[in-house]
Amino acid sequence: MVSTESGRSIGGDFDAPALLATKARNENFPVASHLLPRDVRASLMAIYGFARLADDLGDEAEGDRLALLDWLESELDRAAAASATHPVLRQLTPVIRGLGLNVDPFRCLIEANRMDQRITRYRSFADLVDYCMLSAAPVGRLVLDVFGVSTAERIALSDKVCTGLQIVEHLQDVGEDARRGRIYLPAEDMERFGCTEADLLGTDSSPALRRLVAMEVSRARALLAAGVPLAATLRFRPRTAVVGFAAGGMAALDSIERSGYDVLKCHCRPRKLGFARRAVSGLVAASTRRGGS
Repeated sequence: MVSTESGRSIGGDFDAPALLATKARNENFPVASHLLPRDVRASLMAIYGFARLADDLGDEAEGDRLALLDWLESELDRAAAASATHPVLRQLTPVIRGLGLNVDPFRCLIEANRMDQRITRYRSFADLVDYCMLSAAPVGRLVLDVFGVSTAERIALSDKVCTGLQIVEHLQDVGEDARRGRIYLPAEDMERFGCTEADLLGTDSSPALRRLVAMEVSRARALLAAGVPLAATLRFRPRTAVVGFAAGGMAALDSIERSGYDVLKCHCRPRKLGFARRAVSGLVAASTRRGGS
């Protein structure tokens, strides 16, 4: 259970390392590849654990979720001061202190979950991207910091990849999100294709929803394509991580396409072989680009 300093239990079973590991395996991309050094893997898993905890508190916890997120922000401050009480935050302390990480990206992840409690619709794609800059881009920025390779150019490319990954997740979860009362498909796009909110609650996707999803898939692919130029600027190990992130998203989009864009009927997750092909292709493209630069 998640507990406050006073010991009051305020949530579900979010602190089990086994649960985090299981969720990591079910993501669209490898959170911490075994090609990476052990200390880097541990740092990435600690960051992932925080992101999962924030999402779980914002999506699944019972009770006052805004209060829970306030607690998490206080616990983040304690993690930076080496006095956190929650296991996930205690694992984060050596990462923050050892790498000298700025905690602002972690605060952005919390703020994205606060937005989810207040905002359930997005008018335009630009509005959705603004949300992704809080909900996804901070993770990519932290990954660059872990590898010690953060620059303005790389941050800009990373932001695109992470925004693409977030859009992929939204496309995979259209029905689940709609049942929770949240819609991440921009209202302007829904109107353009004649897709109604009722369409998102069906058991299979209407023709209008399929056409809309097809367009959003194209947008996500264009954003994920930034993974190649980003990876090309990096040495081998961080390059494999970036390529892995983008490949996972691309493979998930491949799955959506194979379903005929029926994101309601199909559990559109990336296939292992599809991911492997995308990863190899990405590594070859990044290496070629790097060699030609």
